[in-house]
Amino acid sequence: VRTLCLAALLGALGAGGTELTLELPDSAQRCFHQELESGTKFTLDYQVISGGHYDVDCYMEDPNGKTIYQETKKQYDSFSHHTEVKGVYTFCFSNEFSTFSHKIVYFDFQVGDEPPILPDMNNRVTALTQMESACVTIHEMLNAVIDSQTHYRLREAQDRSRAEELNGRVSYWSVGETLILFMVSIGQVMLLKSFFTEKRTSSSGAGT
Repeated sequence: VRTLCLAALLGALGAGGTELTLELPDSAQRCFHQELESGTKFTLDYQVISGGHYDVDCYMEDPNGKTIYQETKKQYDSFSHHTEVKGVYTFCFSNEFSTFSHKIVYFDFQVGDEPPILPDMNNRVTALTQMESACVTIHEMLNAVIDSQTHYRLREAQDRSRAEELNGRVSYWSVGETLILFMVSIGQVMLLKSFFTEKRTSSSGAGT
């Protein structure tokens, strides 16, 4: 029973889905395509990790070219839908409104409902045994852990990007201050030197 429980948990955790982190250059657009059967449920989650104001345009079209989802300048969002026709569905991320900032975008595209972790679980008329209840509880906890890990991984990547950006700004500011300090120091030396040069010239003229 324990072996069956473990196998069921691993199978459920390996349900179909695609996760990807992509670089989206300025004034660029990237599209992805997925062939789906009619009546299939899918979910698209995305989030901008770094770049600009952390926003991106996103839209999705069905095989007939009909727009079923469209959002502009979103930092993150989630979209679920049941397909009505069979064919290739397309979703795109666009950074065309930005002329100088690159974006890093993460998305998770899940297709289909999660299968039951136990055989004939949806058709059972008897109560779950203690072992089966433990399997269901462990499965739910593992799903929560996976979601938390994904959330914290994205937050860590976003915070690291902001820290690196802040570090770059501090470095540039420090270099600028150093250059200004050198220029002011040289200017002061030249100014003091000019004072003594004028005095020496005046003294020489008076002696003559």
